[in-house]
Amino acid sequence: MKLTDDEQNMLDGCDGPAVQKAMDLLVRYGEALGAERLVQTNNVCGTFVAAGPMIREFASKGNDAIFSEFNLDSSERVEMPPVKAYTCHLVMGIDSKHPEMNAGLEDTVRIQKEGEKFFGAKGVNMLATCTPYQVGNVPVMGEHCAWMESSAVIYCNAVLGARTNTEGRESTGAASITGRIPYFGLHIPENRIATHLIDVQVPVDDMMDWGLLGYAIGEMVEEDIPAFRGLSAQPNMIKLKHFGAAAASSGGVEMYHIPGVTPETRSEEYAFGGRTPRATRVYGQAERRIAYEKLNSTARSNDVDFIMLGCPHNSIEQVGLAARLLEGKRLSPNTSLWVFTPRALKEVADRSGYTDIIRAAGGHVLTDTCPAISRIMPKDTKVVATDSAKQAHYLPAITGVQAWFGSVADCVEAAVSGRWNGRLA
Repeated sequence: MKLTDDEQNMLDGCDGPAVQKAMDLLVRYGEALGAERLVQTNNVCGTFVAAGPMIREFASKGNDAIFSEFNLDSSERVEMPPVKAYTCHLVMGIDSKHPEMNAGLEDTVRIQKEGEKFFGAKGVNMLATCTPYQVGNVPVMGEHCAWMESSAVIYCNAVLGARTNTEGRESTGAASITGRIPYFGLHIPENRIATHLIDVQVPVDDMMDWGLLGYAIGEMVEEDIPAFRGLSAQPNMIKLKHFGAAAASSGGVEMYHIPGVTPETRSEEYAFGGRTPRATRVYGQAERRIAYEKLNSTARSNDVDFIMLGCPHNSIEQVGLAARLLEGKRLSPNTSLWVFTPRALKEVADRSGYTDIIRAAGGHVLTDTCPAISRIMPKDTKVVATDSAKQAHYLPAITGVQAWFGSVADCVEAAVSGRWNGRLA
């Protein structure tokens, strides 16, 4: 790998042992990937604060040890220096402000708060959300980033037009203190060209339909790059984040092209770089129904215990929609409702009165995490209803629950009645 003088100095230890270990990690990582060089980045989204089993094992060793082991892949403890790149922390293990999630986890709450203070003092911004673009981290077209979180990565590439691969805790940790990441994959323009043409033959308008489209396309193209023909309705941020999350869950999609929506995609021809598509796939009524049935394939009982909204984390508009649907109603005594949003937007929801409406109905507005990350749900939950294709895909495998997938209205109705009555129109 070819290094600049500054990069070689970092590798030689001129900026201290932590930076040296970070550069060694990035060089080994880049060489394994076949990268010829590193690229500068000033936008890193990773995870730094300890969560889950690592808390119990490493808390007594201190946060420098946690950073060394989990962000630098080093068993040797080194002191973490201040970050060089703009860096934000993604989701936390728990929402430390809500006791309904954290019964019996008082030590975990304490350790997480200590980690927030430690890494915050090093320059890591505690955005604590899987949707950093909703709360201020909005890279520009062409900007090189180093992001974790599959739903954030696909949004970064295809909606914002910035460039990132799906990075891990180690590579983002190393990038944060060096300002470098290997130049490979979707950082390279020619690797961002579409491979598959998707001919959409049914209307795709509401959020549920965008989730179904994403889930079907992820299975069709796996880790390749689709371009779309036939999408007539203009999608907004909410629909695109749910679409991307679904495509990254059923497949490994990190980039797609919608002409007139994806910033670098002026036309279908431009999406393919003048090449012929490797394959053309049809998304019609049959494919839509198959996606819906797969997302609901784990559900057997119509008695719903838990309704989860907000994966990826809800926008303020989505919190407002849930509040409007719940206004003047009460949840069934047999159900719980948790609505997840970034903590910064929770403040907006509080001031807008949405939190009070949801709480008056018996629900909760939570932040910082989600059940797939925390593994925390209301006690004795067996059947979940969600508007998220991503949660419907992961929760049954992670926690063993049954999962229903449907619209926000379907989910709110289930929360109030205690029964799942959703269906595919």
